Amino acid sequence: MRTGRPLVERVLLMLVALVMAAVFFVMGIASWSAGELPLGIFGLLGGFMTLWVGVLTLRRG
Repeated sequence: MRTGRPLVERVLLMLVALVMAAVFFVMGIASWSAGELPLGIFGLLGGFMTLWVGVLTLRRG
């Protein structure tokens, strides 16, 4: 049987996901405001998907 990750590791992985999501959000907002709508959409979606995976990592372990 496989054991889950320790809580400290899951929290640190969530922090990494938060930093990466923040970078995606900044890129998406900057692209959107510069008129690059597709790149802005991709940046924002990347941020939301990164947060989603971070939450799943924290919950499931």
